[in-house]
Amino acid sequence: MRYFLPIWILITAVAVGVLGFRGSILRKPPLEFFNDMDRQMKLRPQAPHEFFRDNRASRLAVAGTVARSEPRHNVSAGAVVYSYEDHPVNTGRVTGTTNWVELNPTVIDAQSMARGRQRFEINCTPCHGPLGDGNGVTKKLGMAVVATLHDPRIVKMTDGELFHVISNGRNLMGPYAAQLDVEDRWAVISYLRALQLSRLGSLEDVPAQFRATLNK
Repeated sequence: MRYFLPIWILITAVAVGVLGFRGSILRKPPLEFFNDMDRQMKLRPQAPHEFFRDNRASRLAVAGTVARSEPRHNVSAGAVVYSYEDHPVNTGRVTGTTNWVELNPTVIDAQSMARGRQRFEINCTPCHGPLGDGNGVTKKLGMAVVATLHDPRIVKMTDGELFHVISNGRNLMGPYAAQLDVEDRWAVISYLRALQLSRLGSLEDVPAQFRATLNK
């Protein structure tokens, strides 16, 4: 212990001599144990770089990139909606609130329904089955808990809440925002509502001119 104080003074003197005091101005560059990314192997914009065949550091946007200045498509009532806006199309909520929108805010037509069916069959059928009854291939492989989309609890959900669940996931279901863009998520919801009507709807829900066709 009698050598502790001299050793401590020696270490302190060496540290101050090498590193200096805080705020000291030195002509020599300081020692860097962690450079905190001050110097990076990065590409400068509009500068040449031999890594790419065309020797250009600046690259074109990847295929499928959506510009922030481009409005969303298939928005109902001719509204112009951008991807960064607090709008029901983007969030599933009433603007400026935490309340879900009741109905799908996009245009629902034959084209969007066909698109929704295609996306549903690719992304949703493996778990929920082609009819949405929870009898997909994952259940056959041992995933016992798969929700039926005809459950009254799910049927009573607003379209906005369904959009939120598809986007962010819930319970055992993971998020699908990376697999489905915003318009496709709403298209899937439109198709899901059609599936639910086919199972839970009554004859009175069918327009009169089509009832005779159903009876056949």
